[in-house]
Amino acid sequence: MQTTMQQRLQGRNVAGRSVAPSVPAHRSFHSHRAATQTATISAAASSTTKLPASHLESSKKALDSLKQQAVNRYAGDKKSSIIAIGLTIHNAPVELREKLAVPEAEWPRAIEELCQFPHIEEAAVLSTCNRMELYVVGLSWHRGVREVEEWLSRTSGVPLDELRPYLFLLRDRDATHHLMRVSGGLDSLVMGEGQILAQVRQVYKVGQNCPGFGRHLNGLFKQAITAGKRVRAETSISTGSVSVSSAAVELAQLKLPTHNWSDAKVCIIGAGKMSTLLVKHLQSKGCKEVTVLNRSLPRAQALAEEFPEVKFNIHLMPDLLQCVEASDVIFAASGSEEILIHKEHVEAMSKPSDVVGSKRRFVDISVPRNIAPAINELEHGIVYNVDDLKEVVAANKEGRAQAAAEAEVLIREEQRAFEAWRDSLETVPTIKALRSKAETIRAAEFEKAVSRLGEGLSKKQLKAVEELSKGIVNKLLHGPMTALRCDGTDPDAVGQTLANMEALERMFQLSEVDVAALAGKQ
Repeated sequence: MQTTMQQRLQGRNVAGRSVAPSVPAHRSFHSHRAATQTATISAAASSTTKLPASHLESSKKALDSLKQQAVNRYAGDKKSSIIAIGLTIHNAPVELREKLAVPEAEWPRAIEELCQFPHIEEAAVLSTCNRMELYVVGLSWHRGVREVEEWLSRTSGVPLDELRPYLFLLRDRDATHHLMRVSGGLDSLVMGEGQILAQVRQVYKVGQNCPGFGRHLNGLFKQAITAGKRVRAETSISTGSVSVSSAAVELAQLKLPTHNWSDAKVCIIGAGKMSTLLVKHLQSKGCKEVTVLNRSLPRAQALAEEFPEVKFNIHLMPDLLQCVEASDVIFAASGSEEILIHKEHVEAMSKPSDVVGSKRRFVDISVPRNIAPAINELEHGIVYNVDDLKEVVAANKEGRAQAAAEAEVLIREEQRAFEAWRDSLETVPTIKALRSKAETIRAAEFEKAVSRLGEGLSKKQLKAVEELSKGIVNKLLHGPMTALRCDGTDPDAVGQTLANMEALERMFQLSEVDVAALAGKQ
């Protein structure tokens, strides 16, 4: 039985080992050293002549500035990076993809684990039959990549030196462009297939309940969904029947000696979305009868109700081997994490009919796989998996080349919009710092005025004076605040906004420490 990512995640917790990565020893050492130095300085200060408050404040600011500079040097980058890392059907075999696959139920746990690394702020998981991709926001590009690779290797059980040759690695603009191509169906095995957009939507939906699915990835996936919708609405890339399921039906028909379904006995394992699409395309090819196996009856019955013109024979999983032996073509599209049909099972079965050339055909589009590849060693059995679908999708890509070119234009537009929005986020800490400084000055001056006026003012008069001070500050800040606000849709406007931000930070003497502190509270 193959070991899945889910089993390793659960096994690690059951064994009681810590999920969170340990903090490197050198970081702990420096933290202790810094704490010791701070304590020494504090002790020295208390034992000597008391310094003026202004000197203490100046020293504190200098120390804070040094701390922030150290953080920036350690992180390596002033701005965090969006990193995409993973593998797809284009560069990794199914034997490897299934080891890294993360079932949807485990996405929140994976996000939590990734965000416990010191250089990863946000994380998202996109795991399908054709790809396993992680999107993270890293405080440091190199350290963030190293931490993700470590997590992938540890949770899959694949040594890093065996894993690295198959991994793709993208950063910032390349990473955002890739996700939008994925959402648009341009990176799919079957170009233009619609299921991937639903899967990207699901990542976004699951992320809403995960603290680690932060502001940047939330915005990125939201924009990617918009890109995917535009590609399908404004181009012809999804015209016709395009999906992994349709390609599976095409492949099976291509391999049938008669090239039709009139006499072939068909069995489908599973009753989910993939199985629904299988039945849809089988029906369009002339298939009139299907045997469906599922863990529960209600879902299989609901599937049968969708296709009243097709005769359904519904069975539960205990009847699996009996139904397989009675079938000529078997499609596996279940959510099972293990092999369901082994070589010895098929070896013990009766010889299949001449309709399939005395060779029982299995088309396994599940990842992890449900059909043992060793069945190919038998005289009367042959197994195809998702990687074999490349044979029937080449023509599909050629026919959709023009639509793909049009889709790329739309994707670039959505990518620019996202990047402009992300750049505009840099002004938020400055806006907060400016307003905070103005409010501090206003409150101090208000207190001075009240103390000079004495107790002769009524509560109503005091409130009027305070409202006056707030109104003056708001009026004065209106211009600078307007210069810092940008919706992110115009890259040129974003550039001007960032220039305004730097100018205002200088004019109002907003320190880097103040701005950075407010950035951390967002």
